Amino acid sequence: MASPAAVPSAIEDRHMTERDLRVLIISHGHPAFSMGGTEIASYNLFEGLNELPGYESYYLARASSPGARHRQSGLMSLRRGAREILFNTQAYDYFRLSNRNAKELTRDFVRFLTDLAPDLVHFHHFIGLGMESLYALRQALPSIRIVITFHEFLSICHHHGQMVKTGSDRLCYRASPAECAGCFPDLSPAQFYKRERFIKTFLELADLYVSPSRFLLDRFVAWGLPREKFRLIENGIDTTVIAPPRPLAEGGSGRRNRFAYFGQISAFKGLHVALDAVARVPAETWGADARFMVYGSNLEGQPQAFQTRFAELVERSGARARFYGAYRPSDLPRIMRNVDWVIVPSNWWENSPVVIQEAYLHGRPVICSDIGGMAEKVRDGETGLHFRVGCVEDLVDRLTEALIMPDLWERLRAGIPRPLSIAEAAQRHVEAYAELLPEARAQAAPPPIRAAG
Repeated sequence: MASPAAVPSAIEDRHMTERDLRVLIISHGHPAFSMGGTEIASYNLFEGLNELPGYESYYLARASSPGARHRQSGLMSLRRGAREILFNTQAYDYFRLSNRNAKELTRDFVRFLTDLAPDLVHFHHFIGLGMESLYALRQALPSIRIVITFHEFLSICHHHGQMVKTGSDRLCYRASPAECAGCFPDLSPAQFYKRERFIKTFLELADLYVSPSRFLLDRFVAWGLPREKFRLIENGIDTTVIAPPRPLAEGGSGRRNRFAYFGQISAFKGLHVALDAVARVPAETWGADARFMVYGSNLEGQPQAFQTRFAELVERSGARARFYGAYRPSDLPRIMRNVDWVIVPSNWWENSPVVIQEAYLHGRPVICSDIGGMAEKVRDGETGLHFRVGCVEDLVDRLTEALIMPDLWERLRAGIPRPLSIAEAAQRHVEAYAELLPEARAQAAPPPIRAAG
């Protein structure tokens, strides 16, 4: 990382393309440090916009401890390109999604915005920056256009944005101050009411909302956001390399019996259900060469009780399951060569898991929980299989079908749709921006020169 003095120089080239529409993408993390779905989706959009004529995009990612920060400024240059900036901020209230350091927002964040002078700012999250960043932006640049993409329900739900009841795996169907206080007895319904009003006050400053799934869109509308401000746009992924189907043994005796999980390792991801189901499939059905391969990160960041339970389930599965740890996105095509089915067993609603798009890219049918964005993206019996969320025995039945029905894999594979590329997703965002940007450009344009006399 460079010194704070390098940050202004990172945007000096903006004058070279003054007529291009300038978009700032904001994320709560940079994929160089955190490989979550939000970080990848926001960065893909940043790269996709820069490939389109008439657009230039910049990427501002929040950084926090344990990373070091500069004394003079929270802004830091990332040595990856002139248009990528980090903003180190740590004074954050997770309950209200609020930044307690208003002075730093005004001094550093607003200074960066006024120097860059974007036409449009697209938030992919507020974690660390806080809801006040929307107000600071609107105050500094009144004519700016603001877009927000929602990736989960954090604005609605204090329980990590998962809409799952605390202390259990029960799904939450409706948020209200009373319901939320039931999950957090140390907080009153009045505090949750104030939280809701606080967050909605800032969200109302946005001109447009984007949701990658209709399920998430409907949830936010039910919560009180206006449907007319929403646009349904799927995230784009890198589609340049596609893994071929796994070669089967000659003579047609091989089976499509390699299952895999990709993603974060946490209690909300339902891995305990998948591992338990794998262990329960009858031996004569599972066979000697079937495998369940787990690729995921962040296990070390989970509570010790979860880590212990996860290790016990992997051990109990014996030779049937293997935990391979974290992987890089660039490794996925190689890994996918040895995979037939992708399992997405999450016990929360999900929105639009990138792993489903990745599985579709490589032509792998998905076995997933029958709720939320998963059920929306995977058509049961057409592009994959559904099992009742959290139900081990139902997943055992789906695994059994996959193992004993020889034509099932090919039939499901034939129905898989092609996912959006990074360029295609960027183009769809541009079409949404076009609803806002002509007015923004007109407001920012200098007054016409009148003829003399």
